[in-house]
Amino acid sequence: MGGGRNPMTPERDPARIEEAAEADDGAALRWYHKLGALIYVFFCFEIGVFLLLFPWLDLWQRNFLSSLTPEWLDIWNSAYLRGAVSGLGVINIGISFAELFRLRRFARVRPSDSVQ
Repeated sequence: MGGGRNPMTPERDPARIEEAAEADDGAALRWYHKLGALIYVFFCFEIGVFLLLFPWLDLWQRNFLSSLTPEWLDIWNSAYLRGAVSGLGVINIGISFAELFRLRRFARVRPSDSVQ
């Protein structure tokens, strides 16, 4: 009568899926994953510092975009636009620190010698 497949077959059992995912986490991470994560952290931090500081430098006013039309010059030199760009820099710096703290996923769990 049923003829259908059992939805809780071993392939679909949530407990087994979780166990397999936990077992694969430690084995799948290699040195290039760590290096890629460090490069990403450095890149986010560098872009964040640039976006935070550049709008307040003199170079901000002397570029191609600010000289396109005279109407855009007021907007380009507005403290609101500069603050918005600096805000994006703060967000990038926050992302870099969040990713830096996520690097703990690469730490190896060592069994304690005191557990008996």
